Parts: sequence; structure tokens; C-alpha cells
Amino acid sequence: MTVWMRALREAALDAVALVAPVDCAGCSAPDRALCGVCRAQLTPSPRSAVLSAPGAPPLPVVAGLAYEGVARAALLALKQEGRTELARALAPALLAAADRGWAAFGRVDALLVPVPGSPEAARQRGFHPAALLARRAGLAPRRLLRLAESGGGPQKGRALADRLAADRRITARARLDGRAVVVLDDVVTSGATLLAAADALRAAGAEVRGAVALAATPRRRGAGAVAWTVEAVDADAPAVARALRPPSGC
Repeated sequence: MTVWMRALREAALDAVALVAPVDCAGCSAPDRALCGVCRAQLTPSPRSAVLSAPGAPPLPVVAGLAYEGVARAALLALKQEGRTELARALAPALLAAADRGWAAFGRVDALLVPVPGSPEAARQRGFHPAALLARRAGLAPRRLLRLAESGGGPQKGRALADRLAADRRITARARLDGRAVVVLDDVVTSGATLLAAADALRAAGAEVRGAVALAATPRRRGAGAVAWTVEAVDADAPAVARALRPPSGC
């Protein structure tokens, strides 16, 4: 970004702050959705893992950030406070995960399928967080999953087996025989939701190649811990996932 473009951007942000004052989601500094220091903390840091559960095929997954610090604060502000302007700052990390994932999964024609949110949350927010982030990243998420029934309660604090049982209510909206898919979520904790979504897609005939997410909880211990490997970022790597916008009739 050139000096004059940076100055123009800052002037535009100053004008917006006068009309609709905001605080930085990361540090609460005034007049910016994210200040420069906090925005720098969202630089993509891809990490990969393989999720597994009894009776389920292994599911490779790539996440773009650690779910901590500014990344956690910004995503919570987006989801809980409706601060959708933060999606644009978070999107590069998701795109980095998607590009790394598509390159590793080996199917460039795969559909990107977000895990379903509850109808109650959708009504309250007015948007699906993972799908919104994907669109801001220039991707084309396909809402091909749904919850078979409401309820199930919060997932936080549950053991992996309990999370898997609760997430078995995920079902596909239609048959997907032979279609390659990649599952999408905003945050990976135990991976139970991604595993259940993958299971539902396989039941509908899809070929599940892997999963991508914006962020991953950096857990190190416990039955629900996921062993993440942080990968080097190749700035010259081609953007694979962004070019995979399926026709609207798919």
C-alpha cells in the first residue's frame, strides 16, 4: 500500500469514526474497529492437525490462527456483538487456511460446506459467522447441512464423546453423491462438530476431503486436545481456494 493510499484509508476511517464511533475489538482503543497493532496480530499463522474419533475416518484440518488474544476477541465481538465489520480483517487468515487446505486435500473442485448453526443463533445474529467470513475471503460457502432438531445445549466443557453425541443431529439437506467437499467452521476446539458434519456429508454420498477453520483453540492437554502443527507461510504460494467458486446451479 502506497503512502497516499494509506493516508486516504486513515482519513476514511476517521470520517467513519465520527459518524459511528467504535472501539478496537482487541485493545479498546477508540475510533478503530481494529487498531494497527491489533490488526497485525491477525497475520495468518496456518496450523494443521488430523481429527479422529472411534468409528470415524481421520479428518485432516487446517486453521488460520490460534484462537487466543486479538483473534479470539475479534471473533467474539463479531459473533456476540454483531460487529460484522471485523470479518474483513479476519478473512485473510481463513483464506490462508483454505488455500493450504485445498493444496493438501488434492481436490480443487471441492465444495466448501460450513457446519450448521442453530436456528436460534441465526435469528439472533442475522448471519452465519463461518459463512460470512468465507464470503469476505472471496470464497463461496454452500449451506448443505442443517440441524435435525433444536436443542443440544452448549458444547463448552463437554467431553469429546458427549460433543459427538450432541452433534449427531447434523444432517445433509440433499444427496451429494460423488461430490468432493471441504467442511468449514469458525473455531476448532475438540473437532467434534467437524467430525459430525463430515459424517453427515459422507452419509449423503459426499467425498469429504478435509476441513478448514479460521482459528484453533491451542489446547495442550486433556481428552479433547488436538495436536496442532504450525506451518510456515509461503507468501508466493498461489491462491487455490479463491478460484473455486462453483456455479450457482450446483
